[in-house]
Amino acid sequence: MRIGLAVVALLAFTLPGYAEDLAPQTYQNLLTPLVQGSTDVLGTPLAYPAGTPNITSAIVTIPPGGETGWHEHEVPLFAYVLEGELTVDYGTKGKKTYRAGEAVLEAVGWAHNGTNTGTVPMKLVAVYMGGGTSANTVKVEAP
Repeated sequence: MRIGLAVVALLAFTLPGYAEDLAPQTYQNLLTPLVQGSTDVLGTPLAYPAGTPNITSAIVTIPPGGETGWHEHEVPLFAYVLEGELTVDYGTKGKKTYRAGEAVLEAVGWAHNGTNTGTVPMKLVAVYMGGGTSANTVKVEAP
């Protein structure tokens, strides 16, 4: 009799969880938000460039100790770190470190330099929301 009660108790506690696993998923339940906003990491309002849209996506890989070099973006840029870590120097606006699993709306029109401060290659997905004659990235002199 005790075994029967134990089985009933076990089923009572596990079947609801099993039923939840079988419940149909809605689109909202499938999403894991990464970043949402109307300003870049430095608080500058984002604006799409004029002209025909030109979206570019890329995987950026930087070895440990490697740098991007000082540059600016003329278009909004979404980045998501897949592996490692990247420390970005924004000059007078300070530094920020991004690690695997973190996303950012990168600075537009502001000089910055990214350095892999980790011990493994840093990989990120970059999505440039460009258009017209605006360049995704422009090399600039260090401030």
